[in-house]
Amino acid sequence: MTLTKTSEPELFKGIALFTPGGDLVYSIDPTKKGRWHLHLCAALQEILGLPEPPHFLIPCYTATIDLWLDPRTQKVKTFAEAYPPVLRHQAILNTIFGTNELKWPLAPWQDGFCDHLMLSNYRKSFPQLWEDHDLVIRLDKPNSTSSQPREKTRRLVKPKNQNKKNQTYVLRLYIAGHSLSTENVLENLHSLLEKHLGLPYSLKIIDVLTHPEEAEADQVSATPTLVKVWPHPTRRIVGDLDNIEKIVQTLEMKEFRF
Repeated sequence: MTLTKTSEPELFKGIALFTPGGDLVYSIDPTKKGRWHLHLCAALQEILGLPEPPHFLIPCYTATIDLWLDPRTQKVKTFAEAYPPVLRHQAILNTIFGTNELKWPLAPWQDGFCDHLMLSNYRKSFPQLWEDHDLVIRLDKPNSTSSQPREKTRRLVKPKNQNKKNQTYVLRLYIAGHSLSTENVLENLHSLLEKHLGLPYSLKIIDVLTHPEEAEADQVSATPTLVKVWPHPTRRIVGDLDNIEKIVQTLEMKEFRF
């Protein structure tokens, strides 16, 4: 997944919508007025070529956060919640919303939402949602003359677009659990890539504790490990992810700017 974090006003409302396959679209709205759930579904429909907006994901695969000013104390308060299927993505949520090591509370869960039979039926009509396209996309505020959201695509690697693949880097970062150390690794690596890498990239975060099969497939035995999947040849670096020259030399990433 591609993580793109930018400096935001202190007060905002954020909404994140995941897919069962692990892709993510999200918004950060300082005005707190947008109907972002609908926009996020429309974005998934357009990007993944779905027959209709996947509204059925909203009560299952969303996380919301609201930073507001307490008028009595004049201190910033945080309200956040996430549904059970997305709690495993807390490190990604904290990175995109800049909430450090926030432990996301569980959103109220209603019986009948996202049961196995219902999702199985939707999977037949929306198979793209169960595939992992390494997407993390932030949406801007929609145009007033259009119902379609505008997307920030500078860090987007779109599916079914193999012609541009040789113009991007595809990276995987393997971590172990959610901790302050993990958050620091994510912050440092994201800052390094944003500042020094001269080409678009996608960065997928994989927790080896919840997805050991992916770590085994990539032969990862220690964390953190950064793997360059594309362009070939595959390269990896284990441990120190603060040393720019070491990353450039090991991963053969010639488009780094010093």
